[in-house]
Amino acid sequence: MPQPFVKPITITRFEHDQTSTVQELLAGEEPLEIRIGYGPEKDRQQKNIAVTMRTPGNDFELALGFLFTEGIIQSGKQVHSIHYCTEVNTLENKENIVRVELDSETELDFTRLQRNFYTTSSCGVCGKESIESVKTVCPFPQSEFPFEVNRHVLQGISQTLREAQQVFAYTGGLHASGLFDFEGRLLLLREDVGRHNALDKLIGAVLGGVTLQKTYSIALPLSNYVLLLSGRASFELIQKAAMAGIRLVCAIGAPSSLAVQMADELNITLIGFLKEHRFNIYTHPHRVIL
Repeated sequence: MPQPFVKPITITRFEHDQTSTVQELLAGEEPLEIRIGYGPEKDRQQKNIAVTMRTPGNDFELALGFLFTEGIIQSGKQVHSIHYCTEVNTLENKENIVRVELDSETELDFTRLQRNFYTTSSCGVCGKESIESVKTVCPFPQSEFPFEVNRHVLQGISQTLREAQQVFAYTGGLHASGLFDFEGRLLLLREDVGRHNALDKLIGAVLGGVTLQKTYSIALPLSNYVLLLSGRASFELIQKAAMAGIRLVCAIGAPSSLAVQMADELNITLIGFLKEHRFNIYTHPHRVIL
């Protein structure tokens, strides 16, 4: 298992009335600061956008996905380059600060940008206002999108996701976001200690032009795919799914009330408690062939 996804540690284990000293693997967690470079070529500016606790790895995808799902950029074409900042004060920060260089034509509305960070702050806006804010910045139409998925496909994808979670298998401490086609094939998987980070990494990979099986690529909007979340379905995850044009979201755990409300208004089919033999359909059930 490659570093720095996992961290080895020596622990004292108590089991069956016996103690032993053993090596344990923990999921890596470090802060990532996301910065953007913007403005005319002769007058480039820098702004610190956010700091998120994440599992190191796929950092550029995380930054790209975060900027897109938060409505700061509308397309991967607006990004000129992404790199780690070299002017850092410690060796520890060498790969913990990322700068995303936007093209010189991209205009930023920092007033709107600050209002959009309700997903990572406690500013106290009500649920209805939050949903309306997402509708305003969502780049894809929320009208009806016709498709159907057989229940047998959905019942099989949870086990597929678990078997593909390599880092989780070692640590038991990571969330995952998986993208499946309507036949139940896993196309893309990203893991992280943060649920929202795992999804940002997945969406960032698509924005960055990830190639699957050497020849096959996917692109936004992701209307023809199933998103599976390894944990619960919260408001911010449905928001990010909506920004990517996803219309079918499944979760191993429970959804929140605001997640259900948002999925209903944004025409997203939301499924929770997905197991091999059962699941709950919370919104738009007509898309699932039972």
